[in-house]
Amino acid sequence: MTAILVSACLRGVPCRYDGRHKAVSELDEAVAGRDVVSFCPEVAGGLITPRRPAELVGGDGHDVLDGTARVVDDSGRDVTAAFVDGARRALEAARQGGCTEALLMPRSPSCGRGAVYDGSFSGELTPGDGVTAALFARNGITVRPAPGV
Repeated sequence: MTAILVSACLRGVPCRYDGRHKAVSELDEAVAGRDVVSFCPEVAGGLITPRRPAELVGGDGHDVLDGTARVVDDSGRDVTAAFVDGARRALEAARQGGCTEALLMPRSPSCGRGAVYDGSFSGELTPGDGVTAALFARNGITVRPAPGV
C-alpha cells in the first residue's frame, strides 16, 4: 500500500486553532498497514497554536491559490500567505513521503474537502475546498475527509 498524509490534529497532535487535537479511533482502521505522514499546514505555514480561528473569504482554496480569495482570522487579519505557504509545505511533505492520498480535517480552511466554513464566522458551510486540499487536488493527490470527524 502507498503512504498517506493525514492532518496532524487527527493523529492526536494538539495543533488546531484552539490548541486541541481531533483524534478519532476510526482513523486507525483507515490507515492500518500504511505509512502515515502527519502534517499540519497551518503550523507549517508559521501560525502559532493556539491561534484565532480563520475562514475563507471570497471563495474557496482554489480561489485563494488563484489570488482571488483570502483567508482571514476572526479579527480581520489576513493570514492568506501563511495558509498558502503551509499548503506548499504539505505538498512537499506528501511528495517526499510518497503519498498519493490524504485524509484531512473536514471543514477546515486548510484541509476541508467539499465544504468549508463560509467566512462569516457563524458556523455556516459553503461548497468548496480548503487551501491545502485544493493544492493537493491540483497535484494529483486524492483528498478524502477523515472518517469519524
